[in-house]
Amino acid sequence: MIPYESLKILNRPFEEKFKARFAGFLEKGWYVLGEEVSLFEEEFAAYHDEKYVAGVANGLDALILSLRCCNFKKGDEVIVPSNTYIATILAIIQAGLIPVLVEPDSRTYNIDPAAIPAAITDRTVAIMVVHLYGQCCEMDPIMELAAQHQLKVIEDCAQAHGAKYKGKLAGTFGDFGAFSFYPTKNLGALGDAGAVLCKTEADYLKIKQLRNYGSEKKYHNGIIGYNSRLDELQASFLRIKLPYLDEINTHKRKLAQLYTENLNDSFIKPKSDPDFYNVFHIYNILHPERDRLKQYLLENNIGTEVHYPVAPQDQPALKDYLRSFDYPVSAKIHQQTLSLPCSFAHTEADVLGVIRILNKFHS
Repeated sequence: MIPYESLKILNRPFEEKFKARFAGFLEKGWYVLGEEVSLFEEEFAAYHDEKYVAGVANGLDALILSLRCCNFKKGDEVIVPSNTYIATILAIIQAGLIPVLVEPDSRTYNIDPAAIPAAITDRTVAIMVVHLYGQCCEMDPIMELAAQHQLKVIEDCAQAHGAKYKGKLAGTFGDFGAFSFYPTKNLGALGDAGAVLCKTEADYLKIKQLRNYGSEKKYHNGIIGYNSRLDELQASFLRIKLPYLDEINTHKRKLAQLYTENLNDSFIKPKSDPDFYNVFHIYNILHPERDRLKQYLLENNIGTEVHYPVAPQDQPALKDYLRSFDYPVSAKIHQQTLSLPCSFAHTEADVLGVIRILNKFHS
């Protein structure tokens, strides 16, 4: 069996270091907002050649706190891609704002910059881009639009650790870069974890205040905040894996290249472009008989996933929050997408085996 993912195998190279770090964690006896969190924040900031990173509890909170930091008014509008994971949209709603969905570019599955202007109104305050599957959005025209209309830019980088657009890392374009370190991510913790990359010291200090009950000083609360602190133990595990992030990304890119070069043309594969350094958090293909293809692979002992089976406009939870339910590009992606095994836990032999079985599939 070739599973879609095996976290046990993925984390095996780090097990001894995890155990040693855990022993030190127990010995130290400091469990919340300690030295490990501070050191991870410094190291993750340095990886991005930036100054300010604040660790938070998870990726959803990273998005919510980024929006809260901007002091938007209730009912302001935030532009967001129509094919993102629901967390991106939930963050906007939880922050008291209105999500305005914009279709993706069918070539990249990321938000289409050319479609953004039509969605801008006098209530628009921000663009929340999502670097989906491990590829950056086309940031130059997006940043130009944001400057032209004086909009904030929040980057959802949950799937894009180490991804680049024109040599610049995801999370470093906008006002905030929101990261998830869910265990399956390219840089994954052993539980929930997140971080916000901030451009200014003022925003960094406010995110730190928001994450800790609105407090800058213990028992003194200046603003309404949250309990959203990066766990000290997860920070210590992330510190172990961060130096290997580029190696993990390189491995996934090699596996992705095997798929791209060897899968036949009955599958729509990710497009390559020299402006984009795709880290392939997910290697997805499109096929009109996706469900039958998924079952065929399962019968041949190959695990796959669907990211995502239900489009945002079809989620019952969102029916009262979205302006329109007509997003044909997004609908097609959700109906046809299939994610193939492409993990740090997989070998080239695994992927070649998947390719061999895939190329025998007949519509």
